[in-house]
Amino acid sequence: MKKLSRRLFLGNTTALSLAGFFGLMPAADKSKQNKKGDFVHHVYFWLKNPESAADKAKLIEGLTTLKKIKPIRLARIGEPASTNRDVIERGYQVSWLLFFDNLEDQEVYQKHPVHLKFVENYSNLWDKVIVYDSVDV
Repeated sequence: MKKLSRRLFLGNTTALSLAGFFGLMPAADKSKQNKKGDFVHHVYFWLKNPESAADKAKLIEGLTTLKKIKPIRLARIGEPASTNRDVIERGYQVSWLLFFDNLEDQEVYQKHPVHLKFVENYSNLWDKVIVYDSVDV
């Protein structure tokens, strides 16, 4: 039997530990991926005054207040990217992207007092809203 030095032993165990850790990384990443039934709610806002930076900032301020509603798993506020292809819609001023665990959580969000207050306080800013809801398959 070959004698194993302490240095060789530590090197081998470190290498095996790292290999094990990185070998598990794809499994960990997979757990972060959407599961079937996840509910995605994407809202696009066209402002009444699309050139008004103040109106846009006010709408973003209002959307930020919605982030504290509990069933929301992930929320993102966006604006049109600089991409330019025929299939890209860039006429809106602000987008609101939400992820929920399921349809029921999204319905809780819709009826939540903070959401209802948002609509009451900020709906005067937009001229048009389009919503795309989808369920992960």
